[in-house]
Amino acid sequence: MSMISKQSIEKRFVISLVLTLIIFFWELIGGLISGSLALLSDAAHVFMDVFALALSYFALRFSSRPADDRHTFGWHRLEVLAALGNGISLLVISIGIGWEAYQRFLEPEPVRGPLMLVIAIIGLVVNLVVALVLGGHRHGEKAHIHKDLNLQSAFLHVMGDAVSSLGVIVAAIIISLTGAQWVDPLASALIAVLILISSFRVLKGSLHILVEGTPDGLSLNEVVEEIQRSPAVESVHELHVWNLCSQHIALSAHVVLNGPHLQDQAAVMAELRERLGAKFEIVHTTIQFEESACVDAGGCNGAGAHA
Repeated sequence: MSMISKQSIEKRFVISLVLTLIIFFWELIGGLISGSLALLSDAAHVFMDVFALALSYFALRFSSRPADDRHTFGWHRLEVLAALGNGISLLVISIGIGWEAYQRFLEPEPVRGPLMLVIAIIGLVVNLVVALVLGGHRHGEKAHIHKDLNLQSAFLHVMGDAVSSLGVIVAAIIISLTGAQWVDPLASALIAVLILISSFRVLKGSLHILVEGTPDGLSLNEVVEEIQRSPAVESVHELHVWNLCSQHIALSAHVVLNGPHLQDQAAVMAELRERLGAKFEIVHTTIQFEESACVDAGGCNGAGAHA
């Protein structure tokens, strides 16, 4: 990630964090005054947005630190751990909101619909501004922001809260027009379901990376085919492809070379590195060249090459 794009993303996190804090206090005070559980639920969701944005910002700052003797791949996994923390926080808050909504269904409480409506509308507008700040990017930036799992998880937090605010607005209109107090806990329950869906999405992505699953959208067969397009390559085995974080893909493989190319491994390595980087954006490549495929899982001792 270039310094320009990194600073741009950090600035977005700071702006979004400040705006989200404003929304939190606005909806918290408004929920207490109006007696709306839906507003208080949305405020709780916003508080988790604050936590998520702060955690994501922290991870962004530290994940860009260079590799050292104790962390040879750098700190990229902090991005994934932050996303995992965000997903867990979403799961916890959804359960809490769902339980409180159930209690309100059993014992409804009076809600001031018009005040609830005004507060929810203002919250929605600010949420949409935060979503634009996190989701937009300037022309010419090369950071591939849309692929950043950490940024994506924070964006999902905010978009989920925007949809929640929309639900609160609908509930406030119905309460104002009909006086149906049960609509308030119903809106809260729907917000809880929305948060739960978001949590599973973020948890699935972060856990897949942590267990070193094959990157989403990448086919191992296509990787093998691309490597074997090189005239120097006879076959590929012991192929492993995984994510260090959402934007960094690593690969290791054993490659059997055709006889005439055994003495030209540096050129073959450069060609394979270029192929894999251009088509799959694989940035860490470790390839062991061999004369014939090894059959012993622990005894492959051919010449190695790293890029």
